[in-house]
Amino acid sequence: MFTQLKDPSVLRRDILASLVVFLVALPLCVGVAVASGVPAELGLVTGIVGGLVVGALPGSALQVSGPAAGLTVLVYEAVREFGLGALGAIVLISGLLQLALGALKFGRWFRAISVAVVQGMLAGIGLVLILGQVYAMADTAQPSGGLGKIAGLPSLAASIASGGPALTAFLLGAGTVGALLLWPRLPARVRVVPGPLAAVGLATAASALFGLPVAKVEVQGLLEAVQPPGFGDFTDLVGVAAVGTVLAFTLIASAESLFSAAAVDRMHDGPRTDYDKELMAQGVGNTLCGALGALPMTAVIVRSSANVQAGARTWLSRFLHGLWLLLFAALLPAAIGVIPLAALAGVLVHAGCKLVPVRELAPLWREHRGEAVVLGITAVAILVTNLFEGVVLGLLLAVCKTAWETSHVHMETKELTGGRLVVVITGNATFLRLPRILEQLENLPKDRPIELDLSGLRHLDHACRVALENWALRHNDAGTEPVRLLRPAPADPSAQPSVRPPVTSKA
Repeated sequence: MFTQLKDPSVLRRDILASLVVFLVALPLCVGVAVASGVPAELGLVTGIVGGLVVGALPGSALQVSGPAAGLTVLVYEAVREFGLGALGAIVLISGLLQLALGALKFGRWFRAISVAVVQGMLAGIGLVLILGQVYAMADTAQPSGGLGKIAGLPSLAASIASGGPALTAFLLGAGTVGALLLWPRLPARVRVVPGPLAAVGLATAASALFGLPVAKVEVQGLLEAVQPPGFGDFTDLVGVAAVGTVLAFTLIASAESLFSAAAVDRMHDGPRTDYDKELMAQGVGNTLCGALGALPMTAVIVRSSANVQAGARTWLSRFLHGLWLLLFAALLPAAIGVIPLAALAGVLVHAGCKLVPVRELAPLWREHRGEAVVLGITAVAILVTNLFEGVVLGLLLAVCKTAWETSHVHMETKELTGGRLVVVITGNATFLRLPRILEQLENLPKDRPIELDLSGLRHLDHACRVALENWALRHNDAGTEPVRLLRPAPADPSAQPSVRPPVTSKA
C-alpha cells in the first residue's frame, strides 16, 4: 500500500493532485449541502469522511468519495418528510446495509443493472435538480414535487422579468453557468484553476465588489452543524415510506459508486477496482456520516476524473484532499459565508445538465429504441413521482423488455401427404408470446389431422405448456381430426422421460 509512495515523483504527483481535487470538491460539497436543505458544513463533513476514511480503505485506488449531486433530490425530500435529525439515522442504516451487501459479495451484481435505467435515473435526477435550482438561482423558494416546479415556472419567469433582487440573483447564477461553459475553452494555463471554483469565485467577487443584494450561505460552524441522530430518530423510521427511502439511499448510492468505479477504471491503467471491497468502503463512510448526522456519500465521477487527470497514482491524493477540506473548514469557516446561493445554484444547474444524456438520445433511439423508451420513462417517472418509484418502474420495464425480446418464437406450417399438417414451433415459448401462438393455431383448418411439434423449443414455460395442451384437448373434443402434440425433449439427456405420454390425442 505504501510501496509506491517511496518514489518522490509519485509522492509529488499525489500531493498536487490532492490540491486539484480539493479545489474541485470545495464548491461542490457546499453546493450539494445547500441544495439538499441542510447546513453547508454537513457537505464538508461528508467530503472530509470521504477523503480521510474511505480514501484510506481498499477498493478503488483513484476514485474520490463525497456528497453527490445525484442524491440531492432524495436527501431534500427525506429532510422535508422526516426531518434533519432523521437524515443521520437513514444514512447510518444505509451504510450498514452497504457493509452487509459488500460482505455477501453483492458488489459485482450492481454491474448487472440496465444501463438505460441508470441513464434514466441520472437524467431524472438532473431534470429535478435543474428545475429546483433554477428557483434557487433567483433566490426564490422552490415548490415541492416535479410537477409543482414545472407549474411554477411561469410565475418564476414573471418574477425575474419584473426586476429587483430576483433578477439580480438570477443574472449572477446565469453568469456562473456561463463561466462553467466557457472555462474548458480557455487556455490550459488558465484552466489550472478548476472550473467550479473559478465560477463561484468570480460570482462571489462580483457580489462583494458591486454590493449585490443576494442571499449568502449561512454559516454556523463545523462542530455546531454536526448533530448525531438520537434514539428517537431511529424509532421514527417506521412505515413503508421510511423503508423505501432507506432502500433508495442504499441502492442508488451503491450503484452510483460502482458505476463510477467502472468509469474510473477505464481512465487509467493502474490496479482495477475490487467491487465488493469498494462497496464495503462506501458502507463504512456512510455509517460514519450517518453517525455524524451528515449527508450520504457516493463515489463521484467529477472529482474522480479530476484526480486521474491531475496525475494521481495512489490512494494518498484522495486522502489528502480530505485533509485539506478539514483544514479549510476548521481554519476558514467564515469564507463560506460570503458565497452567494445563486452561484452555488448555477454550479448545480450545470451539474444537472451534464446528468441528462442529450447527445446520446438520438443514436440510442436509432439503434436501440426499446432502451431509449426505458430511459425516457424512467426519467419522467422520477420527475413526476419520486426517485425510488421511478427507478423501480425503470427496472420493471427493463426486465419486461428483456423478457419480450428473448421470448422469440417461430411457427412454420408444413403440409405432408394425405393432407396432414405439421406445425413446428421453435425458439422460446413464454406467456408473453402466447396470444400470437394461440391465434395462429386457432386459424388452422379443423378438418385435417394436425401434428404440433414442440421438440425444437429451447424453452417452454408452464403457461405455454398448459395452454397448448388445452388447445389440443379442445380441438379433439370438438370432434375434428385429432391433434398429435410432440413435447420438447428433457433439458438433461440422461433425465428420465416424463410420466405423461409424448403424444396427447383423443379420438
